[in-house]
Amino acid sequence: MLKSAALSLVVCLSATAAVAQGRPNSLNMTCGQARQLVLSQGAVVIGTGPNIYDRFVRDGGFCQVGEYPSAAWLTTRDNPQCVVGFRCRSGPPDEFGG
Repeated sequence: MLKSAALSLVVCLSATAAVAQGRPNSLNMTCGQARQLVLSQGAVVIGTGPNIYDRFVRDGGFCQVGEYPSAAWLTTRDNPQCVVGFRCRSGPPDEFGG
């Protein structure tokens, strides 16, 4: 019984640690690292500040039906306007692609 309780405690603590890791934060990455993360993952949620985050995609294939890709940039450790890929926007794209 004691072994079972100890095992349950270890599993709970491990799960809590995994959740606490959170999402990548652009403020801790270089522009190149952020761009490569989006390229390699295809779609990824990146934190851009305290309790602020957004989903960035490599191309329109990662958007839902009725959405279109719009150029996206974020602030990184070395670049205040780093172009990392796209965000998915709903509705038809405007004439400027955004």
